Amino acid sequence: MGKIKKGLIFALAMVITTFGISGCSTNSNKVANTSENIESEISSVKSIETSELEKNYESADWIVVDTRLNDSYNGWILEGEKRGGHIKGAVDFSANWLDVKKDDSENILDEALANKNITKDKNIVLYDANGKDALKVADYLENKGYEKLYTYDFKLWAANEKMPMEKYLNYNTIVPAKVVKDILDGKNVDSFEKDAKIKIVEASWGEEANEYLLGHVPTSIHINTDLIEPPTETEPIMWMLASDDKLEKFALEYGFTKDDTIIVTSKGQIAAYRVALVLKYIGVKDVRILNGGLDAWTSAGYELETTSNKPVAVESFGAKIPLRGEVIDTIDETIEGLKVPEKFTLVDNRTWKEYIGEISGYSYHDKMGRIPGAVFGYAGKTDSYSMDYYRNIDNTMRNAKEIKALWDTSDIDTKTHLSFMCGSGWRAAEIYFYAETMGIKDIGVFSDGWIGWSNTESLPTVVGEPNK
Repeated sequence: MGKIKKGLIFALAMVITTFGISGCSTNSNKVANTSENIESEISSVKSIETSELEKNYESADWIVVDTRLNDSYNGWILEGEKRGGHIKGAVDFSANWLDVKKDDSENILDEALANKNITKDKNIVLYDANGKDALKVADYLENKGYEKLYTYDFKLWAANEKMPMEKYLNYNTIVPAKVVKDILDGKNVDSFEKDAKIKIVEASWGEEANEYLLGHVPTSIHINTDLIEPPTETEPIMWMLASDDKLEKFALEYGFTKDDTIIVTSKGQIAAYRVALVLKYIGVKDVRILNGGLDAWTSAGYELETTSNKPVAVESFGAKIPLRGEVIDTIDETIEGLKVPEKFTLVDNRTWKEYIGEISGYSYHDKMGRIPGAVFGYAGKTDSYSMDYYRNIDNTMRNAKEIKALWDTSDIDTKTHLSFMCGSGWRAAEIYFYAETMGIKDIGVFSDGWIGWSNTESLPTVVGEPNK
């Protein structure tokens, strides 16, 4: 592999930035801009001008790929773009994914390429907004044998109001690390009210020493999930949603009011979504989640804090809890909903083995099976904490069209009320917020889930694969 000097890399990057798109002219460089700062190789990757892209972006033999952060694809403006979102019909394959180190990283990335139909026979347009990400992905693809590669400056497309773009209706529900950092730095951020009372919390099970004190986003306070779903004191042991009275006590002790804006973070992701769901249920005005969790924060180059921040109690939440009772579907509401499948869909977000009753999924719960009428809605591939089907390799939210495609395989009708469930509400909470981000309105979480249902002796259960 021939190397070129850093000075040449800088010069070529300046040419790309200055002249942008000049026909299908050949770039003389391809930057493999990995986290280790690998120097680039000379390559034949071409740039494409806007008129050529406009003519071909909807053609069957072309595919347009957004290589920016997943948050930018969703709708956030992070690099000075005139408009947020992505080119209509584009798929996502973030350059950031190439820096993730997992035992099966290559298999995960190959699966992503296949799911997005990024194939070697297509003309592939890779776009970014910083002159780096597209070249980094181009380097990766060329090393895998891809040849029909083009780069494009997304800022040119975004600057032209006539060019079609898409973004998720509620993209701002899940927040980029950069936005959280801007808030901490005292900057005004779009989509947040100027005088919003923004609080950052870290969610995890157990005491502070378990995870919180090992590192958290600065200023965040720790929420032990036992506070919102305390374990039962008698057998069978279950972690069920706390009573409204206990949730009000929790809110007051932690200084939460109905007028707050709260960003929930966590290392394990689903803990953040579980706490966020409860905060939304009790009626906190604006609840957001850090997309990608602490991994997103550290991969952005931001420091973690290890000091313990303590909450400041308040005397009043400002309203009677819960303000958003529709967020949680009770067991009685679920029973009634299952009687009208044309209006109600119980979406079972567990592993397939849990769904068909081969395993329970939990060390403290031995009952296996599913709720009659529940539709398989995917979650993870391994255990009751995995969310492979809904996340990218960097643990950010997966492309909404791919999520919808999963649901289509189970005939999940988004025009019905979607009640997401899992074992006890953690996985379902994450999927609830993804559905909200996508703009789906009639949604809820059956919080008691399989554990609550199967521990109620009068309720029916079923095992085995469903009959089609």
